[in-house]
Amino acid sequence: MSTKDHFQLMAQYNQWMNDKLYKVLDCLDEGTLIEDKGAFFGSILGTLNHILVADIIWLQRFSTHLSSRALLANVAALEAPRSLDQIYISDILSLAERRTWLDQQILHWISGIQENDLDSVIHYANTKGVESNKQLSFLIMHFFNHQTHHRGQLTTLLAQQNIDIGVTDLLAIIPQQDIS
Repeated sequence: MSTKDHFQLMAQYNQWMNDKLYKVLDCLDEGTLIEDKGAFFGSILGTLNHILVADIIWLQRFSTHLSSRALLANVAALEAPRSLDQIYISDILSLAERRTWLDQQILHWISGIQENDLDSVIHYANTKGVESNKQLSFLIMHFFNHQTHHRGQLTTLLAQQNIDIGVTDLLAIIPQQDIS
């Protein structure tokens, strides 16, 4: 499996998990969504927004790379988040729509990048202004790992509400292989 193939699988997993997650959120009232649960970003809504905000920040950074500029033009045009704990969208329906749209942008971007682009170095400054130069493939690994980390927190918060979203393992979407 090539690195690009790995990232395409991760983009598909990301979309699949977000779809599952947002489907079960329909049953929660606004009070439950905004209640501080003691999570890293307080509430369920705060955590959902953090994932969205971080994805936008990273995708806008990735859009500065020549190979990604056209692929991520729609994301680059979004209002840049101000902070990692920003409530970027406070309405769960609008947040779900933006999440679905952003996941489509991620799939489009990953399908369009070339394997040799992944060895490129990206220069960026983090939200505190600290500058870095890091290999694109490692940053994309971080991008997908970050989403998984915080979705794990969300599944815990939902379990505390007696909501089981079902199977969350990447294994569930890995295609079967013919061994004959």
